[in-house]
Amino acid sequence: MKTRYLFESRWKKVGWMILIPAALLGLFTVLNDWEPALFDVEMYGPFITDYSGEGFVRGYLDNNLLNEICGLLVIIGGLLVAFSKEQQEDELIQKIRLEALVWATYGNYIILILGFIFVYDFGFFWVMLFNMFTVLWLFILKFHWDLRLLKKSLSYAE
Repeated sequence: MKTRYLFESRWKKVGWMILIPAALLGLFTVLNDWEPALFDVEMYGPFITDYSGEGFVRGYLDNNLLNEICGLLVIIGGLLVAFSKEQQEDELIQKIRLEALVWATYGNYIILILGFIFVYDFGFFWVMLFNMFTVLWLFILKFHWDLRLLKKSLSYAE
């Protein structure tokens, strides 16, 4: 079976080299509210609102791009890790990949439902912020965990 939608296996290493540093830097910047002046730029914003939510305007605003850069790199690295072929991609690996994707989707929405029920106001913003990445993270964790279990069971069979 041909898997046209997956990246070549060599891209997985590149993905890890992007994902891990970007995730650590992004987490550090968010938790410590760290915004180095190097990334301060004036940006055009087609949809700008203040924290009060008083309508939308268009125009220029001062923005620190570090969060956006980290977010983009986490997504790009995560996609490369999650959707690169394994060295030996077969039907069993594809089945594990599909099941992990379904599991990650369920997990993502369970987290979101719990956030809707138990988290309010600005705390919900943090739930939504991290929820953008949970599908990728849960998929990567579940897929690689299941691959590890498969390789372990195959080594016992030998």
